[in-house]
Amino acid sequence: MEKSYSASYAAAGVDITAGYRSVELMKQYVARTMTENCIGGLGGFGGLFELDCTGIEHPVLISGTDGVGTKLRIAMLLDKHDTIGIDCVAMCVNDVICAGAKPLVFLDYIACGKNIPEKIAEIVKGVAEGCVQAGCSLVGGETAEHPGMMPEEEYDLAGFTVGVVDKAKILDNSTMQPGDVIIALPSTGVHSNGFSLVRKIFDIDNDPDVLKKTFDGMDKPLGEALLAPTKIYVKPVLAVMDEITVKGVSHITGGGFYENIPRSLKKGCAARIAKADVRTPALFDVMQREGGISEHDMFNTFNMGVGMVLTVPAEQADKALDILHANGEPEAYRLGVIAEGEGVELC
Repeated sequence: MEKSYSASYAAAGVDITAGYRSVELMKQYVARTMTENCIGGLGGFGGLFELDCTGIEHPVLISGTDGVGTKLRIAMLLDKHDTIGIDCVAMCVNDVICAGAKPLVFLDYIACGKNIPEKIAEIVKGVAEGCVQAGCSLVGGETAEHPGMMPEEEYDLAGFTVGVVDKAKILDNSTMQPGDVIIALPSTGVHSNGFSLVRKIFDIDNDPDVLKKTFDGMDKPLGEALLAPTKIYVKPVLAVMDEITVKGVSHITGGGFYENIPRSLKKGCAARIAKADVRTPALFDVMQREGGISEHDMFNTFNMGVGMVLTVPAEQADKALDILHANGEPEAYRLGVIAEGEGVELC
């Protein structure tokens, strides 16, 4: 690559040598995600992964893609870019495990106004950390410099994952029934949804210094709390699925409780949850108070402290909690029950 340089392209705003430098800087982070199933390394035209189907009778591939959304604005204002990649991975892998799948590979896409290699490497550092937490390999990606389409200091980040599940083990809610127990896996905060409303509540775009403020009830500055990366639930959830009959899983993203929990419910079944039982962090109380947001809109926009819910048979609920507590989810708890009806009943 040492002879690859275009003065004309650089004059148009694209420095291809910066791209090469970015790849060199990120290699150390990508290497952390490599497993024996990865073939080749960075630099090819595609990421190769040898699928090991040992113990899987009928493999089914499942894919998911997502971005980080306007949470990126918080990262840019704080000039902190080493965790936002975790959010990107989380938004994808947390979706595919709702079908019972294990994530295998991940690819990222970064569009930027100007390729600053050190910043790109920091972003990919977070992506790699997310992949390590999810147990998948970062097999490729793309960094695209877009001069004139966005300011030099701005960027967008999206990702894509592929997982595998045995066809016989794809989650099926056909046996869901009243009395089944809904288990909550706590979130780390707002995760990666609802940030357009968050920015409006605190007028962040016009007053970025508000990110340095610590509001009553919070133990850290607003910016730090908002930038907390989305929790990745892959390993504890798969550990439960290995031993428990899980009847439904919902990743609580945009749309909150009202939109996401019903996606895992059997027709004729409702999720009955007492609001008092939802362990809501102070950050959400601050947002509701500062923005004058209705309780309904809070539960219909944010995760309210619950990043994922599992539905299990009542007689297996205690065992499910024991497994979660032993696999990185010590604060998992009973959130509600399945009842006759439709949708979510918050009472």
